[in-house]
Amino acid sequence: MDKDLIYKYAPILLVGIAIVFQYNLFVTPEKLEHTHREILSEIAQVYITKSEFGNMKEQLIDINKKIDKIYDTLINERKQDGFNKN
Repeated sequence: MDKDLIYKYAPILLVGIAIVFQYNLFVTPEKLEHTHREILSEIAQVYITKSEFGNMKEQLIDINKKIDKIYDTLINERKQDGFNKN
């Protein structure tokens, strides 16, 4: 290689390297892991897991069954007392 060619393209190469370091174009594994953990913690705060959803669904079904029983009991008591004469 000719020294003139190296001197000609050295400033361009230095500017390219400076841009890479200044704007952090390449991510280190540590930064990537840190960002990954931040994303996971934010997701855990906002969303629930599939098992938690299943548990909540079961609880809602149980609550609905209990409300139906209470409603049926009230209807039967009102029929026995003679309030609902149809």
